[in-house]
Order: sequence, then structure tokens, then C-alpha cells
Amino acid sequence: MDLQLLEHRVRVTSIDKSGLAFYTHPLVKLIFLPHHTRCKFFSLTESPEDYTVMLDEEGFKELPPSEYLHVAENTWRVMNVLANGFSCSAVPNVGVTKIAKSVIAPLAEHNVSVLMLSTYQTDYILVREEDLPVVFNTLSGDLRIYKDENGELVPFNLGESSKEMKKDVLFNQTVHPVLSPQNKFCILSIDPNALPSISSILLDVMFYSNTSQNRTPASSPEIESINFFAFSLIDGYISIVMDSETQKRFPTNLLLTSSSGELWRMVRIGGQPLGFDECGIVAQIAGPLADSDISAYYISTFNFDHALVPEEDIDNVIQLLRKRQESHR
Repeated sequence: MDLQLLEHRVRVTSIDKSGLAFYTHPLVKLIFLPHHTRCKFFSLTESPEDYTVMLDEEGFKELPPSEYLHVAENTWRVMNVLANGFSCSAVPNVGVTKIAKSVIAPLAEHNVSVLMLSTYQTDYILVREEDLPVVFNTLSGDLRIYKDENGELVPFNLGESSKEMKKDVLFNQTVHPVLSPQNKFCILSIDPNALPSISSILLDVMFYSNTSQNRTPASSPEIESINFFAFSLIDGYISIVMDSETQKRFPTNLLLTSSSGELWRMVRIGGQPLGFDECGIVAQIAGPLADSDISAYYISTFNFDHALVPEEDIDNVIQLLRKRQESHR
């Protein structure tokens, strides 16, 4: 297993739901008219609080500043796993738990904050651009790191500065509470050429869903359901996460899923907004799941993190994570 540093320089933003109308036009352009922009990395996730939009610098130019738009201070760089020499969408999703011990845990030990974005095709690891020397120094001993040059993967030159980085010690790691809504989720893809065929349904689901059902789960330990929808268009590949009830609105012959048609349950991490400075959040979830050989998709948003696990594993996952929370009290 190796890593590839992608070209994308990503900004992480949040759009208030009350200001969504102000951003509908640029978001529709980024989703349905990508040939009219130079954006190659775009992800939109609806959660009860807001819309999290992760997008590269070209895409970020499409979002006008306003009181409704909140932008994380740092620029984030994107890495993904190479399997057998193939990158990104050439191989099936690796799963965040498969890289928990080789990538996620070592970065947490060196105080590197990580955001994760799992898609139908692959798992993207986002780190602050300023942390790249620490990332390379930490991972280069066990993994080879490549970058793309003119369509070819070449070894990344770590440089002399990265060799001087010293290991930090992780202090006072906060163990966050976890909540699990009852609705079931599907992880899907669609051929970009078929996107116009579902445009009206997709617009309605993304921008005009019944917001009266939205409530912040942090206010209650028991959640019947959660409004959560994720759409990404990255390097020409589309990935969609929606709950099983929402999926019924779409024509099944256009949506691609695994042969098993597996359903997923969600674990939502954080009783209060997590922020971007804390490290180890992904590790505290991915580590126990990796130890139990439970696969997971992971989606970080502006305020909270979300892990999707196979439906049949949800009870075991909740037990594992809550036991870990109790042991750190």
C-alpha cells in the first residue's frame, strides 16, 4: 500500500441553511456544469446543521463571500491510497479502517489534524498544507509517497526540511460521544453522462428537502433519523450517500452500487462542534473498528464527523465506541 499526493489544494467551507438560496446558482454550476469551471474536486454534504462544501481553489472562486459562508482558515492537501500501483478511482474503495494503523494513527501521534472523505471510489485523506513536512516524515518510513507529473506517478522528493521534523507527543486527547440515527444509508455512484437524467430529483433532494425535519442530534441521545446527503464530483467520478428512503425517489437502473446492495448505518461523532485544530478524531473511531475488522466509510463535515458501517455491525460498533468512551472518563 502506497500514498499519492494529489494536485488539489482544497478549501473547507460551511453554508448556513438560511443562506442556501444565495449559493444555489454557483452550486448548481459546480454540480451540473463542471465543464464551465476548472474545478476538479467538489464535495457537498448536507447535515442537520449546514452544508459542508469542500472544493479546490478554482471551485472556491465560484462562492461569493457573504455572512452565510464560513471558511476554515487553512488550505488542505489531498492524499489517497494506491493499491497495486493504481490510483484513486481505478481500484475499489479501500475503507478508512484499512489505513487506520498505517496512516491515520501515525498522523494522530504526530499531532496532525486529519479530515476524511470516503467516496464510492476511494478514501481521501485531507491534511493542512503546512503539515505536509510532518506527514511525509511520519509516513515515508513505511509507505512510498507519489505525485502525478504529466500523467505519470513519480516518487515524491521529501526534501531536506522534512528530515528535521521531530515527533510530537499527543496530550489530552478528547474522546467524543457517538450517536447513531436509525435510518439506513446507501453508498452509490452514477455515470456523469447520466447525471442530467436525475437532475430534477437531485435538485429537490439537495436544496428543497423538508427542512422542518432537521434537528440537531446533539440535543438528544436517541435519534430516530437524520437528514444527511453527500454528493462528490472528484476528477470526473461521482459518489452519492443517501438514506434508503431517499434512494426510492431515484431510478434504480441509473444508480451504481455494490453487487450485494449493502445498507449502512451511521455513527455520528461529537456532542459539540469538533473544530479543525484537534487531532486524533478519525483515529479514535477507525482504530477500534480496524481492530475488530469492521469496514467503514468516513465523512468529515465542518462541525461533526460521520462514519458509515455495515448494518449488521452497528450494535457491535456502538458497544465498542461507548466502551472506549467510558474507559477514558
